[in-house]
Amino acid sequence: MTQEEKIALAAAKNAELLALGREEGTQAAIRWALGTFGRRAALSSSLSLEDQTVTQLMVAADKEDTRVFTLDTGRQFPETYELIDRTEMTYGIRIEVFFPDFRKVQEMVREHGINLFYDSIELRHLCCGIRKIEPLKRALNGVEVWITGLRRSQSVTRAHMQMVEYDADDDVLKLNPLLLWSEQDVKDYVRANAIPYNKLHDQGFPSIGCQPCTRAVRPGEDVRAGRWWWEDPDKRECGLHAR
Repeated sequence: MTQEEKIALAAAKNAELLALGREEGTQAAIRWALGTFGRRAALSSSLSLEDQTVTQLMVAADKEDTRVFTLDTGRQFPETYELIDRTEMTYGIRIEVFFPDFRKVQEMVREHGINLFYDSIELRHLCCGIRKIEPLKRALNGVEVWITGLRRSQSVTRAHMQMVEYDADDDVLKLNPLLLWSEQDVKDYVRANAIPYNKLHDQGFPSIGCQPCTRAVRPGEDVRAGRWWWEDPDKRECGLHAR
């Protein structure tokens, strides 16, 4: 498809799915992605509650065509690695793991230090670029529909997302099937369907990324407050979904 065709398809499909409402729209979105694109549709998973929910929905819709990948930055929590194993065993799938280019990581650390991300936003973006964005581009090679677990209510940076979008940076359709779900909707679904989840969620970590850049949140704080907490909340993205 041309870029124009992808933009038109995204707009038409987005309107169709949003008209169905939260629950029916989510299921229809996943059936459409897997039924139309098969393994050219893939979930980019950080093993969050949302991504685990989407994994379960994909397996339930079409296990054979379920494709899930994750980015291992090299700075993950041990609990995240353990969850990869549990998820694979629970659903009988293999999660594809993509790593950063070790040469670029070595060069960055030699020049700026191991914890450079605390020193400036620019250096934090550099780290995220090397550890996340470059591996993502490799992971999306051959993918036509990039599936995510993003929700509008997660943060101010995600308030205007659509169910289906055209991502010009990666030239793919981007599908956000949980777009209209609340945090409580996700928690209820995880509990009702015995979905494996990261044990850190029970210790006050609603959003989990790299260990040095993630902390538990305090009562009343936004669910994303524990990610890059030293930065302006209007700009707290690693760049995967805000380029």
